Amino acid sequence: MRIAYGCLLIVIFLPYVWVYFAKFGKTEDGTPSRYNNYAPRAQQAKFEGFRARAVWAHNNAFEALPGFAAAVLVAAQVGVAVETINIAAIVFVCARILHGVCYLANWAAQRSAVWFIGFVAVVFLMTEAILTVV
Repeated sequence: MRIAYGCLLIVIFLPYVWVYFAKFGKTEDGTPSRYNNYAPRAQQAKFEGFRARAVWAHNNAFEALPGFAAAVLVAAQVGVAVETINIAAIVFVCARILHGVCYLANWAAQRSAVWFIGFVAVVFLMTEAILTVV
């Protein structure tokens, strides 16, 4: 379970990786950005291009976290094979990293494909948990 729990920790930190690019990147004209710690959400709402996509990747990473965390913890609790949990967790982490990269690169079709892979990993874990209990 160390691998799956490590994957969970990575997924917890991923939103902050993506928002780093928004907060400390450059503006559309190439000048360095100054982060507004007084009104960060208002500032982020005005971002465009790469920096806006970084915020969207950040938000989406938070949205993906609860389902993955629940799937790993439920699967572990009901006794799904550790190898199965670990493999699904690794697949999910790889998909989520690629998802963020695709967001930053503005590759919409590829982003949707890797999102789906991550979603399938979560559904797979929950299905395995249900089948283990039944």
